[in-house]
Amino acid sequence: MNTKSYFFQSFAIVALAFIAFIGFKQILPDKIFPDSKVDSKNVLIDSLLLESVANDSLALKGDSISESEKKEAGEKITFDAAEGVEFPSETFDNYKGYQYLISFYEKLYQLEKNPQAKVRIAYYGDSMTDGDLIVQDVRSNYQERFGGNGVGFVSITSESAASRGSVKSSYSKNWKTLSYLNIKNPISPFGVNGHVFFANDKVNTTWVQYEAGLNKYATTLDNPTLYYGRSSKKGSVNFIIGKDTLRKTLVPNNLINTLKVSSGSIKAFKANFIHADSIPIYGFNFDNGIGVHVDNFSQRGNSGLPISMFNANVMKGFNNSLKYDLVILHYGTNVLNYGTKNYSWYQRGMTKAVNKIKESFPGVSILIISTADKSTKYDMEMKTDSAVVPLMKAQKRYALETESGFVNLYTLMGGDGSMVKWVDESPAKANKDYTHFNQRGAKAIGKLLYDQLNKGYEQYKALRENRETDVNKRKAVRKTNTDSVSVKNDSVND
Repeated sequence: MNTKSYFFQSFAIVALAFIAFIGFKQILPDKIFPDSKVDSKNVLIDSLLLESVANDSLALKGDSISESEKKEAGEKITFDAAEGVEFPSETFDNYKGYQYLISFYEKLYQLEKNPQAKVRIAYYGDSMTDGDLIVQDVRSNYQERFGGNGVGFVSITSESAASRGSVKSSYSKNWKTLSYLNIKNPISPFGVNGHVFFANDKVNTTWVQYEAGLNKYATTLDNPTLYYGRSSKKGSVNFIIGKDTLRKTLVPNNLINTLKVSSGSIKAFKANFIHADSIPIYGFNFDNGIGVHVDNFSQRGNSGLPISMFNANVMKGFNNSLKYDLVILHYGTNVLNYGTKNYSWYQRGMTKAVNKIKESFPGVSILIISTADKSTKYDMEMKTDSAVVPLMKAQKRYALETESGFVNLYTLMGGDGSMVKWVDESPAKANKDYTHFNQRGAKAIGKLLYDQLNKGYEQYKALRENRETDVNKRKAVRKTNTDSVSVKNDSVND
């Protein structure tokens, strides 16, 4: 191909891409293209979401409500017994899927019997859980009942670090941060938090600092432990705790490596990374080793689709150490209003993401939390956005398809028009964007989520204990019959 031909072909491609961008921009939410007054340095765009919208949703105009959905709404859903326990049948409309949370509920049951045991939850979300909102309240409710101290896994850097109250963190500006939102092939695999960090400045010290927050069950940093990945070169970290400095070596031989800062509880520390620029760093874990621990893996702009890019072997490495019993996927905020109400493309993508979770964390229970209500202006009046219910139903379908538990957050908070009420009531429980909850609302949502999960747990306990009663009755009958036969044989022998 001659140079001139190549130039015109390249020019045509660029021109077509520009035209496509302009057309595509018209159907995207305004928030993705902020005006100059908006500080966009922390804005990340979910590249997989944009690709999925471009490839699928534009070809599927119209509402997703159909005759098959009407039939689906009343269809009976029955369950196969697990561990001898079978929850009552449900319909699509009222689907909660407690049956698929049995392994998680059994771990809670064992924790109640033995307070030295441990249960762990990974809570993946978007801006709804930014700054530990909602998650910190789910965590507190569980720790109030089952025990446990600590905020769990915390990333090296975060756009919400300054606003998070459950743990205070600050960090140098020379960290290199790679996110699964906009990078498909990182130089080292993403961690369980969807990020990987590099202390890439050889001249200036790269550091991170943590201080315990004020939350009731997180007033100390318990057993602080660093998680880092594989590299061909070693490095070191200087941990500054009060007036003491501890120098420890990073030995990055395995896919996932850990380094304990100190045993027990401390209030704060600073970590200076030395000659560690080639080592993938993931974050620190803080927990006291017993009770319930909940890790918040929130990411603004996330649709949930990037989870499908996880490296299953790396996730298994994390799971070998952290041992998850429940994975929660709480998404939807960034998926609404992309020019369609047919979310079959999203359903397919999230089914793939859930299956990646199953591959990565074998045997784990999975809970899907739907979109909350969101309001949009129609004829000068704020009403529930027309895309909310179709998205919620798509989320319920992939929960059912993947045998996951389900929380219908839309109906849980009040259904149609509820976001307007949460914004307008005094004191308000949601922000004027009619999308996000404030701290008061997040606390209420956290309690609603915990209550639904706990309702399933109490039901599980009753079913489990009924099963044990039945088993004991059968054993007693068999023993009685055996004793009767024995007595009869003795009589014959006499």
